[in-house]
Amino acid sequence: MHAGYNANAGRFSQIKDDLAASESAIQQLEGSSNDNADQYKFLQEMRGYVGDLLECFSEKVPAVLELEAAMHQLLRQRASRLVQRRQDDIKDESSEFASLSNKAVMAPNLDSFGRDRASYQEASRQRRIAEREARRTRRRQAREQKVEGAEHREGLSSDDEETSTDITSFNMERDRIIRDSRKVFEDVVEDFHSLDFIKSHFEVWRREYPDCYRDAYIGLCLPKLFNPLVRLQLIAWNPLEEPCPNFEYMLWFESLLFYGFEEDSALQKGDEDIGLLPAIVEKVILSKLSVLAEQAWDPLSCSQTARLVAFIHRLIEGYPTVLHGDNRYTQELLKTIVLRIRLTLDDDIFLPLYPKNVMENRNGCAYLFYQRQFWTCVKLLGNILQWDGILSYSCLKDLALDSTLNRYILSALQTTDIGEENVQKCQKVVECLPVQWFSGLKGQQTLPQLEPFCRYLTHLASSMHRGSVGGSDAERRTTKEQIRQIVRMLGRMNALDHIIAVAEEHGVKDIKLLLEVKS
Repeated sequence: MHAGYNANAGRFSQIKDDLAASESAIQQLEGSSNDNADQYKFLQEMRGYVGDLLECFSEKVPAVLELEAAMHQLLRQRASRLVQRRQDDIKDESSEFASLSNKAVMAPNLDSFGRDRASYQEASRQRRIAEREARRTRRRQAREQKVEGAEHREGLSSDDEETSTDITSFNMERDRIIRDSRKVFEDVVEDFHSLDFIKSHFEVWRREYPDCYRDAYIGLCLPKLFNPLVRLQLIAWNPLEEPCPNFEYMLWFESLLFYGFEEDSALQKGDEDIGLLPAIVEKVILSKLSVLAEQAWDPLSCSQTARLVAFIHRLIEGYPTVLHGDNRYTQELLKTIVLRIRLTLDDDIFLPLYPKNVMENRNGCAYLFYQRQFWTCVKLLGNILQWDGILSYSCLKDLALDSTLNRYILSALQTTDIGEENVQKCQKVVECLPVQWFSGLKGQQTLPQLEPFCRYLTHLASSMHRGSVGGSDAERRTTKEQIRQIVRMLGRMNALDHIIAVAEEHGVKDIKLLLEVKS
């Protein structure tokens, strides 16, 4: 009997434990059921909200894209108008001097209305001449007021002055686009167009149901979802112009900067939301830069080039995960920049070749036109070399040295008389070359692409020395100083073999001191 009692007591104790465990399980399941019900309800609400949001975007995004395209077209038209005017000016001046030697009387060329084409073409040309000279006069007067005694070379300034009519027309269309951009979502409640309101829904999802949020890959979807709203705020943004607001101070950036951030929680490795802003910079900022570089940027404009280069350097420093050679959007941007530079080299660079008797008249229009075109080439060389550190080394050497220096500048130097002016021109060319190109060179030779230029400098020194023989003491001293200047130029390019040759031929004694100036 005692044994039976013990068995029943043990069974009773087991039943009590099982009952307690069952009650605990029931409570857990009831709580889980409530949580699942809440999560299900939330997801159903999010499903409805996202569906309505996408329906709204399907109606409004085409309007955003249309306004963005209208702004880009406006910028493209202005840039094309200035480039076309520059090309027309070059054609006018080059044809003017070519026609001086041809005064033959030709039969009139009549159009379908019986008008002499040459007459109204000449009238258009005379109008362009008057406008061109007026712009040059205004630029010269502006320089004289700003800097007294500063030497300026015609061709180094950018002829980007617009007529009051063009400025008014541009500003009116720009203001219209901006006004229309503010009206795109005026008939939509904030819940469907305000970044703060939209992101708040997803922040609740992330905070309350993080596993579900992560499993739905919301972090990968948000950049595309926010894309049209960011582009709408960037319609008037143009880093080629001043003033241009820093996009990191714009409302969209400040709104998304701390998305998903919680003070009491640490960042998780692999959290997709960390890459939200870099993804927007990649897909929106870089894409817009590519369009502006192709349609609005003028590689011959020093100010535009400096602004674009500085902005890309800032992006490289601030967004290294986006701005790198393996990124598709970065590759597209750099390819666009290179193609735009090549187009400028092919269409906007022209160096005329005139007989010696024409070039002897230094006050003549032909000589001044030649000088202006030469310095335009030097300006483009400097603008191209601003891309050092952004474009690849090989690409930059091809654009700057092969396609600009050797193709145009060096050819022009070789076809003109030797003189002090050539030394000054070469000095400007050397000043454009990045110093870091030569700091790591070993041996006595410079870059292969610079060998022709160095040989020209050696020839220039010899020619100037021969020209000074029999001259006055002052002329010989001037020539000697110019030869020393040539040696310094060669030293800056690490052309030690040419330095030795020039020094031995012309008795330059302080080579070591000149070489120390190389860096």
